[in-house]
Amino acid sequence: MIEIALLAIAVLVITLTLGVPLPYCFGAALMVMYFIGDVTMRGMMLWGVQQLGNPVLLAIPLFVLAGTIMSASGIAAALLKFVNAFIGHVRGGLGVVAAVSCAVIGAISGSGLTGIAAIGPLLIPEMEKRGYPREYATALIANSSILGLLIPPSVTMIVYGWVTDTSILACFLATLGPGLLIMFNFSVVNIFMSRKFDLKLDEKPNFGEFAGEVGRRGVYAMPALFMPVIILGGIYGGIMTPTEAAAISVIYAIPVGFFVYKGLNWETFLLSGKEAATAVGAIMVMILFSMILGQMYVYESIPQQLVSAIFGITENKVLLLILINILLFLVGMVVNDVTAIILIAPLLLPLMNAIGVSPVQFAAIMGVNTAMGGVTPPYASILYLGARIGKVKVTKVIKPAMILIVTGYVPVVFLTSLWPDLSLFLPRLFGY
Repeated sequence: MIEIALLAIAVLVITLTLGVPLPYCFGAALMVMYFIGDVTMRGMMLWGVQQLGNPVLLAIPLFVLAGTIMSASGIAAALLKFVNAFIGHVRGGLGVVAAVSCAVIGAISGSGLTGIAAIGPLLIPEMEKRGYPREYATALIANSSILGLLIPPSVTMIVYGWVTDTSILACFLATLGPGLLIMFNFSVVNIFMSRKFDLKLDEKPNFGEFAGEVGRRGVYAMPALFMPVIILGGIYGGIMTPTEAAAISVIYAIPVGFFVYKGLNWETFLLSGKEAATAVGAIMVMILFSMILGQMYVYESIPQQLVSAIFGITENKVLLLILINILLFLVGMVVNDVTAIILIAPLLLPLMNAIGVSPVQFAAIMGVNTAMGGVTPPYASILYLGARIGKVKVTKVIKPAMILIVTGYVPVVFLTSLWPDLSLFLPRLFGY
């Protein structure tokens, strides 16, 4: 039966590569399993619809809504100005501001698209004005936006925890270390690359001017800075579940956007709701179909057969982890992060258990690999959105994006797999 599963995956990948709409891609793969395999479609559809009623999944639309509101409200601009006060006068400092701001926004929205949507229109023109090539500025902000998939709370980790029956809080903590390391790497790479740009820098302020500017911008950004404090503090303090924290983030963002930063009005608020509803509808359709396809694999005992087949090639743990990373990278290039996790996590989890990799570490491994797919063609949804926002051709953005990925991202991918403490230190510290 593993041949049938591979055929279904091949049909899925080919149709996705050809640009067929996502529901039809999954429908074609399901038909392969239905007509060739021994699966009852009616039972699978009923099972899938029942699974969508899980309260854990309610966090996804709420975090997406919080992200769209934040993009329109002025919260992102306040955060950007505050971070810029510290290092805006340093050569390459504006690029560091981009990476750090996207990480902070990731701690609010849980989405990879929010960073580029909120920061891109503000920072890309400013970086170009200061001497950064527009395509480089676009690539840096797009790549930094994937930190929203790693810095908790993360929509992908909610899905992973739900699919694999792993603690969502532990999954959040597992991707935090890799996410912060990627942010640091992007900042360092940006500083080195900035040496070849003819940048216009602000005059270095004296201590009094610096302290005054930080104080003024800090007071202005205080309501925005409270969002990650409330969300993460509530989750890790045991006060709120991730779903409740997502609801609180929406409730908090609305009055802040309307009355504090005044970026929201009824028109922009309704547009944010419409944008969120469209995104959530697409996400839920993907979850339903990919979940049914994944359950078909389980029904046909594909995971167990896959473990046996891979162990027939090699039992070396390091080699297996390298092969798995390559596989996840290739999958991330053709499907989005949520789809990849639902399809691949149940298949590979038995293999990871067999070689001594915990489900929590596997959450980090899947997280960093599938997030990278958002900026690696042909899927590269975040990169394409960045090119549209930055008003540059995708072909010009790809080169600087690939330099950042190879130098700043790929090393963390392999460190996450081969150095367990990078992803397990914080979960162990919190008792997971």
